[in-house]
Amino acid sequence: MDVRNKSDVTDYFLVCSANSTRGVKTIVDNIEKKLDELGQKIIGIEGYAEGNWVLVDSADVVVHVFYEPYRKFYDIESLWSDAPRLSLPFEQAIPGRTGSYDQARIVE
Repeated sequence: MDVRNKSDVTDYFLVCSANSTRGVKTIVDNIEKKLDELGQKIIGIEGYAEGNWVLVDSADVVVHVFYEPYRKFYDIESLWSDAPRLSLPFEQAIPGRTGSYDQARIVE
């Protein structure tokens, strides 16, 4: 989500989820590794020990990684519903991916 005109603390939110807390931690580990490879500083990581909702703050981008039931419960996408959504290049490469998370939820 592009929150540049809506937030004073970051420019973008990336929201994703996994089907287990172990999956959440794997995603966070990979984000941390990739940011390090790119020379990007991580300001902080919160919630890793529990693995239900992990926040990775790298200043310009804040990543929210949820265990799926927590993502549905907190529904932070609706809190930022007026923020423009950005299409990421890898989204089209995911098998069976037909639309955004919001579209998938509407079908459920």
